[in-house]
Amino acid sequence: MNESYSLSAEEIESIVNGHHGDPFRVLGPHAVDGGVVIRAFLPQAAQVEVVMGDGRYPMKRQHWDGFFELLLPDQTMPVHYQLAIITHHGQQLLYEDPYAFTPALSDFDEHLLAEGTHLRMYEQIGAQLMDINGVSGVRFAVWAPHAQRVSVIGDFNNWDGRRHPMLFHHGSGIWTIFLPGLQQGDLYKFELRTHFKGYTVAKADPVGFASQMRPDNASMVWNINKYKWQDESWMENREQHHAPNTPLSAYEVHLGSWQRKNGWEWLTYRELAEQLVPYVKEMGFTHIELMPVAEHPFDGSWGYQVTGYFAPTSRFGTPDDFMAFVDACHQAGIGVIVDWVPAHFPTDQHGLGFFDGTHLYEHEDPRQGAHPDWGTYIFNYGRNEVRQFLISNALFWLDKYHIDGLRVDAVASMLYLDFSRKPGEWLPNRYGGRENIQAIDFLRRFNEQVHEKYPGVLTFAEESTAWPGVTHATKDGGLGFDVKWNMGWMHDTLQYISNDPVYRSYHQGTLTFSLLYAFSERFILPFSHDEVVHLKKSMLDKMPGDLWQKYANLRLLYGYQWAHPGKKLLFMGSEFGQWREWSEERSLDWNLLEHESHRGIQMFVRELNEVYGRETPLFADDNSWEGFKWLDFRDSEHSILAFLRTDPATMKKLLVVCNFTPVVRHEYRLGVPDAGDYMEILNSDDKKYGGSHVVNEGLFTTDAVSWHGLPHSIEITLPPLGFALFKRGDK
Repeated sequence: MNESYSLSAEEIESIVNGHHGDPFRVLGPHAVDGGVVIRAFLPQAAQVEVVMGDGRYPMKRQHWDGFFELLLPDQTMPVHYQLAIITHHGQQLLYEDPYAFTPALSDFDEHLLAEGTHLRMYEQIGAQLMDINGVSGVRFAVWAPHAQRVSVIGDFNNWDGRRHPMLFHHGSGIWTIFLPGLQQGDLYKFELRTHFKGYTVAKADPVGFASQMRPDNASMVWNINKYKWQDESWMENREQHHAPNTPLSAYEVHLGSWQRKNGWEWLTYRELAEQLVPYVKEMGFTHIELMPVAEHPFDGSWGYQVTGYFAPTSRFGTPDDFMAFVDACHQAGIGVIVDWVPAHFPTDQHGLGFFDGTHLYEHEDPRQGAHPDWGTYIFNYGRNEVRQFLISNALFWLDKYHIDGLRVDAVASMLYLDFSRKPGEWLPNRYGGRENIQAIDFLRRFNEQVHEKYPGVLTFAEESTAWPGVTHATKDGGLGFDVKWNMGWMHDTLQYISNDPVYRSYHQGTLTFSLLYAFSERFILPFSHDEVVHLKKSMLDKMPGDLWQKYANLRLLYGYQWAHPGKKLLFMGSEFGQWREWSEERSLDWNLLEHESHRGIQMFVRELNEVYGRETPLFADDNSWEGFKWLDFRDSEHSILAFLRTDPATMKKLLVVCNFTPVVRHEYRLGVPDAGDYMEILNSDDKKYGGSHVVNEGLFTTDAVSWHGLPHSIEITLPPLGFALFKRGDK
């Protein structure tokens, strides 16, 4: 070992062994007495020369493992040079020295990042393709305030964490480095040496834009700004598409199991654009709701245990491919909602947990930071930088991927400190209560920022309790969501419909209870993936009775769902009567459409969507009694429900009748609001849907007989286990 110019042997050893916390103070060019010294750590190099203009200057090896140094007498800063390397294998390389570049963040960006208010942190943190001093490469940045040393590792440096240690910014806790020559597609991770017992770990980039396919889980450099969007018309009119008085019928999809090619192979994003989008359009759904598409290592989590919050999963293609999928949806007039998971994250070693040797993203105390049901970590919503990470992530999907709605998963688990915990397993808030004040504040900020920055984007809360004001404005003390999943309606309706019809008369209140609170929030009525897994049976298999009754009950159930106040959501496969429970490991059973009965269910759902999109009383007012009126909810003996849907702006009306028994009801008198001729526009028992064809054909002229509290009435026939929809003939 030779004596280094102005460096101790101990400092050289700390660089060589990857312990040094400030490599930019040692490596690269530095002004010293008498000139400039250039230092480089290149363990792959047998010889190194500094190339400046036409001159080449051999560097001196100061450590056997590849620490080189050169003093340039009388030279002044700055110096512009490259490193010419001959490797131990005889390969010759011309190398831009990363330590000759200043990987700076602007003072303003660093200030915002430090205080946790940078709403587009993804434009500064992560792997940013850029040019510095005319040299192309990637500037890496990662937040790890408590790490001893952070390095970028990848194929470009043999995954050696000693090679490219980063610069620490004390004011923000962020580490940066610019690596010349890197480009889109290069794989990388961050290696963090921590103060926790010397614990060293390789982490995926928390703000990485693309990921390597599991199980290696590296991050991937990607330019997410080059895709050429063609959805201008949709984006310009999105606010109109998403007004409260417009129809919303969402088709919930798990991209890996909707269809598969060759029986086992996933469809790519672009193949899904070619096959799924036309199908959804043909079926009349207004939106696709995607189960989480952010990167996740475990297939069985269905995407709900996210490790790459800024990366669409590589299972189905590249970020550009996913953009093309969203673009295709928009060009077809279909909105895209994605499930977003800020409630928890997994404990995978390459993920966010114990990130820099401290509990950076999660609470340290397991009574606050560990989820007992899912074996996951819970975000520390009280930390400014964590809120910044999550809100930036939400805005990222709206900004870079043109997403139209975010469905926030597991909101109830965020709102309550004692969620799924026994006494003694949780900590009360500062007032002694069970409400998670920090999470509530986060959700309000999230909704405020989304709606301020992206008017027309919808936010949905999967909230399963009676928390008040979920969809009320934050200025009024609400959480600020646009729509809440009506889990109570879903549970009660499925409980009712699972009863054999002979017993339904005893449970009429279960079905009608939803109208006691239907207008307390803005709701969507979900029959989601959660209802068709884990021994819950498929939607069709939940139905009681023989085969005919099962199909009839399911059509009746969907008719009731579409006519009930609230937006609509149906999980894939349910629209054609999938028999088996859903599994992420296989395709839906599309072969069932060889059978007329399943084609009938599919046709009925398609025509439900068509009628729903056409008849304004079904969607113009979902949120008040002006849009809904009970006609008959007391006829529990015959298990009949009848109600009126109204468009308050035009006063158009639709009459809805549901017969929840297999008995045909002849000469059923139905009250109607206006005199005139009425006609049936939809009947779930029509033979084309697989029914027994007890339908009401032609026009029905009103009688001057007051019924159901209305001045006029008509006599109709109610189909068995049937849903029927009527309107005035001239409307």
